[in-house]
Amino acid sequence: MDDEIRKRTQETAKKLFGKGIKMDPPYLMWKEFDRDLANDLSMFITGNLYSRTVLTLPERQMVACAILAALGATKELKLHLNGALNVGCDPRKLAEAIFQLATYGGMPKVNDALEVYREVLKERGEWEKFKGSI
Repeated sequence: MDDEIRKRTQETAKKLFGKGIKMDPPYLMWKEFDRDLANDLSMFITGNLYSRTVLTLPERQMVACAILAALGATKELKLHLNGALNVGCDPRKLAEAIFQLATYGGMPKVNDALEVYREVLKERGEWEKFKGSI
């Protein structure tokens, strides 16, 4: 069972974070504190939760991005916006999800999230194309 979960964890992590911006995933920091716990957390989050099929990976990433934007968790948001683009989320829909936050989280959260999203798009070389699509 562990081998199967490890394989799912690695496959899902590669889909999400295998290209785009270059930043260390939180997993590397977790390992510095407790290698075994880091592996358990990674296998649960990426191997079990993120590999479920009730939501597609793009849908799951859209939800994660909306929640992280609402929480103001900009470092995690940057990682997951990149992951969302890697698994095929529509860039305009990601922006729309961020704007949806205005009603529930307020404009400061929208502004912070949009700044992070613009940074991600620039680092991926996709900002100019995105700007022209609106």
